[in-house]
Amino acid sequence: MLLEFSVENFLSFKTKTTLNLAATSIKEHTDSNIISTERFNLLKGAIIYGANASGKSNLIRAMSTMRRLVLQSFDQTSTDELSIIPFLLNTETEKAPSFFEVIFIIDKVRYRYGFKVSNKQVYAEWLFEAPKNTEKPLFLREYDGIEVMKNFPEGKDLEERTRDNALFLTVTDQFNGKTARKIMQWFNNFITISGLTHEGYKGVTFNMLENKQTSPKLLNFYKKLDMGFDDISINKKPFDPKELPKDMPDGFFKQLITDLEGALKIDIKTIHRKYNNENRIIGHVEFDMRNQESSGTNKIFNISGPVFDVLNDGGVLIIDELDASLHPLLTLAVTRLFNSTQFNPNNAQLIFATHDTNLLHYGNYRRDQVYFIEKDQFGASNMYSLVEYKEEGKTIRKDRSFEKDYIEGRYGAIPFIGNLSDIITEWHEK
Repeated sequence: MLLEFSVENFLSFKTKTTLNLAATSIKEHTDSNIISTERFNLLKGAIIYGANASGKSNLIRAMSTMRRLVLQSFDQTSTDELSIIPFLLNTETEKAPSFFEVIFIIDKVRYRYGFKVSNKQVYAEWLFEAPKNTEKPLFLREYDGIEVMKNFPEGKDLEERTRDNALFLTVTDQFNGKTARKIMQWFNNFITISGLTHEGYKGVTFNMLENKQTSPKLLNFYKKLDMGFDDISINKKPFDPKELPKDMPDGFFKQLITDLEGALKIDIKTIHRKYNNENRIIGHVEFDMRNQESSGTNKIFNISGPVFDVLNDGGVLIIDELDASLHPLLTLAVTRLFNSTQFNPNNAQLIFATHDTNLLHYGNYRRDQVYFIEKDQFGASNMYSLVEYKEEGKTIRKDRSFEKDYIEGRYGAIPFIGNLSDIITEWHEK
């Protein structure tokens, strides 16, 4: 379970910015939105608002970048770059390393892991463990070396095997370190997806629909959403070069045949009822999912795999632009899965960016779950939660109309449009 994520000097985040999923003392939706453990009360997720180009996607990209560096670090060579972009709008930060850190819980133990990296090397790395309240280091890495503590024997003698552009944690995992393996598994379940380019996730959905244990959950979810079809049919067949367009360039055509040799083509059909003139069911008709169903239906199908995969395993799912192409009620349905004891028995967490202000009213989110991101005059993104926001020195009351207040600009993090009538007048005068 995720407790905190922090980033500094990465893309539009100049100063240290933290997303905190530790529940505050407010008494809102405590029965549904909180994960209670022996030591912590954690939130089941967070919802992030902000204007276009405010930094919402950059925050999610920071999470994705940290995950990528952890899971792929060992596979790189000593000459590979790390694809790190610092805050470039300030002379102090443009050549400084970027900072990433997570605090999370595995088997009732709290860990704090992070690193500082540039595009070419790791400047610092650290791992702390807190079985109880006191935090103790397992290893500390600085520019000039790595110090491995006695309580982290799995890291001994691996210091010299760690490249300048590789993470020590991943090296320890490659040599079967027990703690490192658990942390790597946690990062494997720390998943980021895009709500805009979601085609690549349907493979996860295929696998879950073919699994007898997970398939009923997805099909039941589709039926509850009432998307107009009764069932789904998945057909696999070998790739046939004859199905490729005939007007393709010869070189490209031959390369595709080579690349797709042995691959399977998967066709997804939705099953619809067919009626006669008296509106009696006389059979069923198959629709091609991609070509005959709406973009919203395709999106729900594509992302439902990752959603239920995380719900099944109890991980963390981060979605950028969750509401894109979705009716507000469909967005609401996805978010409510994570606040459901029926669908979320393993305490999965959902963090997502959205422009759907309906969720501020109907989503039943606590004030400490609602975050806003906006840029200052120097181009740096700043993030704050609704529970932190103060108006005339006082916190926002829970009985306020959060959606109305946000639209009116009371909490910031909205685009400045100006006077639309002036814009229209100027346009007509040209």
